[in-house]
Amino acid sequence: MRKHILSVCAIFTLVMVLTSCGAQRKSSAGAGSSLGSDGPSAREWRNGLKGKWVLNSVDREDIPAAYTIKNIFDEAPVDCFIGSVWTLPGGNYQGSIAFNASGTLCADGAVRNIVWSVYDITNDDLHPQFQFKKIYSGERARNVTTGYRLDLSYSDGQSLVMRMPIPLDNGTGNLVFNFSRVQD
Repeated sequence: MRKHILSVCAIFTLVMVLTSCGAQRKSSAGAGSSLGSDGPSAREWRNGLKGKWVLNSVDREDIPAAYTIKNIFDEAPVDCFIGSVWTLPGGNYQGSIAFNASGTLCADGAVRNIVWSVYDITNDDLHPQFQFKKIYSGERARNVTTGYRLDLSYSDGQSLVMRMPIPLDNGTGNLVFNFSRVQD
């Protein structure tokens, strides 16, 4: 009888562990849509984002080819971010962006310290967003009032897609950031 009770308890524990370790689900959410209640929670996103990511490409979605984007994140042109490594550790969420692109306006080898988190308001229809603030030497994160947000669109643990809304004259377009995980 005791073996039977232990077997039932072991099976129940295994089921609980497997259901609590759910992976982030693929989203077909595009511009202006939301994941709703069937998408990953802010906590799941936060846990899935931890680690190192390399930015492979930045695509334009619903942005006319003639529209010029001079720089992003008040930092540099989009091309300077291609190949950058985004380190997003857990704990205190103090990470970095290391630039690896060379060019006229690029700072190859520069590292920008950031504080990151996942922004989520449970009472709205928006899905969680990745947010970060750039922290310069001698600054404290709580004193920095300027930051940036990107819509979290997709992650499977090895790839990550975030969208940055760009206001246009007739609506909104997106810059689509495509990352892959860096294996340590």
